[in-house]
Amino acid sequence: MTTELRVLERDDWEEFYGRLERAFGGPAEPPEERTLWRELTELERSLAVWDGGEIVGTAGAFSFRMTVPGGASLPAAGVTMVSVQPTHRRRGVLTSMMRRQLDDVREGPEPVAVLTASEPAIYGRFGYGTGTLQLRGNVDTTRTAVRALPGVDDVRLRLVPLEAAGEACEAVYARVVPTRPGMLARRPGWERVPLLDAPASRDGAGERLCVVAEVDGEVRGYARYSVKLSWSSFGPDNIVKLSDVEALDPVAYAALWRYLSSIDLTSRVAFYNRPVDDPLLYLLSDVRRGELAFRDSLHVRLVNLGEALEARTYTAPVDVVLEVEDAFCPWNAGRWRLSGDAKGATCERTTDAADLALSVKELGAAYLGGPTLRGQADAGLVRELRPGALAEASRAFRGDVEPWLPHGF
Repeated sequence: MTTELRVLERDDWEEFYGRLERAFGGPAEPPEERTLWRELTELERSLAVWDGGEIVGTAGAFSFRMTVPGGASLPAAGVTMVSVQPTHRRRGVLTSMMRRQLDDVREGPEPVAVLTASEPAIYGRFGYGTGTLQLRGNVDTTRTAVRALPGVDDVRLRLVPLEAAGEACEAVYARVVPTRPGMLARRPGWERVPLLDAPASRDGAGERLCVVAEVDGEVRGYARYSVKLSWSSFGPDNIVKLSDVEALDPVAYAALWRYLSSIDLTSRVAFYNRPVDDPLLYLLSDVRRGELAFRDSLHVRLVNLGEALEARTYTAPVDVVLEVEDAFCPWNAGRWRLSGDAKGATCERTTDAADLALSVKELGAAYLGGPTLRGQADAGLVRELRPGALAEASRAFRGDVEPWLPHGF
């Protein structure tokens, strides 16, 4: 097989995206969704592998800014639209795209690459570690209640048309972004993604609605949701399908959840992506009735290791030498001395004896402050070479809030 990898041309986008849809086995997206993704595609960062006149592999990247521990906003390559046609699996197509992509990222301003995975096992071999989890739930609102915080009755709730509420919702979202590692700042055009509501994509639910929470005329939070009709032998048994919810304070957040859990003719609130330390865990009177579960979300790849580790701060003082294994990006391999605290950090090459030994995958998993080095060590993935070094490093990497990716890409 002779293939050629080259940067995508504008005239080839339709075939590129059609091959992506076919590889994932789904029908074509509604026109309004397809149009938006075409506008958001960064052609210069999109790759196609050709076999003769046929596209057999696709990969792209978005230019994001991502919050890291300490609140800084770090340039990050958002790897996306990765696919290989079923006729060309296990022939090196994916590896060639990953190789070119990470080489390109290395030469740019982004020290990290991130992605969401259809199959997490695929990307571990390229150095991606699971850096965030997402909480899912199906809250039985007939058997549990949302606690009423003091002041919750002072919050005014209004239903506002989806488009009309967009600017106010984005203002709330922008204020939340610096507070949690893993969150992505919205680049121009991305504010339209939460507004996509094609009937063909609703899975039987009604149109998406938006409720805003106001205090003294200021929008302090919002929730976007739809209602899926369902009937039991006892009557209406509708499900609230929550798309997203954000708030600037606990009272507004509680008010929004109290509203969602008390909509007439509904018995459940289903949500699919919240932080694993979401306040809802403490607001529900009976958390078991939330039917909570979690799954992997954002996968993190340190591309320029020293720069990435210097870009974040550390919860506790740390001074350790890391022996890093990185077969796919060998420029990261070797010993690095990381010294830092809550004010900043340095990470430089060293010939000093190593304190911890691990691969870049484990380091990427711990980077945003979620999965711990201690937990990975207990799984045999991190080796302590100096007594006490593991506890020191694990405490330092851990954040005071769980990292979280609010939306896919």
